Amino acid sequence: MAKLGSGSVVTVLTAGALAVVAVLAVQAKSSASTTTASGAGAKAPGVSASSTAGTKAIPAKPVAVPKDSGTGKRVVYSVSQKRVWLVDPGQSGQTRTFTVQPGTVDPAPGSYAVTSTTAGPTPGSDGKQVKNIVRFTTREGIFIGFSSAVDGSTPVPDANKKTGGIRETVADGQALFDFAPFDTKVVVVA
Repeated sequence: MAKLGSGSVVTVLTAGALAVVAVLAVQAKSSASTTTASGAGAKAPGVSASSTAGTKAIPAKPVAVPKDSGTGKRVVYSVSQKRVWLVDPGQSGQTRTFTVQPGTVDPAPGSYAVTSTTAGPTPGSDGKQVKNIVRFTTREGIFIGFSSAVDGSTPVPDANKKTGGIRETVADGQALFDFAPFDTKVVVVA
């Protein structure tokens, strides 16, 4: 039996440790994509509403609903933060919030209403099968709305194609679809 030198053992152990750290980093990134936060003035941070890893994460601080997003029951979408809030003051001030992957055509800031919904599945503007579609405007001839890829992916869109799909995870897409039927207010902020 051949003997391994101490340098070889250290190299193998270091490589193994780096592989474990890489796997944990990928899992942490995917599980931190969504949170549920309490309404304004809440003292306790929210708990993750969904994750691909199936674990719950507690954010350091809830992400507040933008102050310039109006009042009442509404979907709030921040283009710069790539984040959505489902705000319903009638539900004990609870707000669900999660990050999204926008298409290449952003909606202009303003107030809209849901114009149509489709449970799906159907082809999205990028060719992927999508479901739980909630449309609220058009821009440059492109329908803009929220949807979830059937396969659960939220890839960065091809910059060379005009797409209006704002993608979320399957769980977040279902929550938004259930929350926002026809004529629900959608507020877009910068």
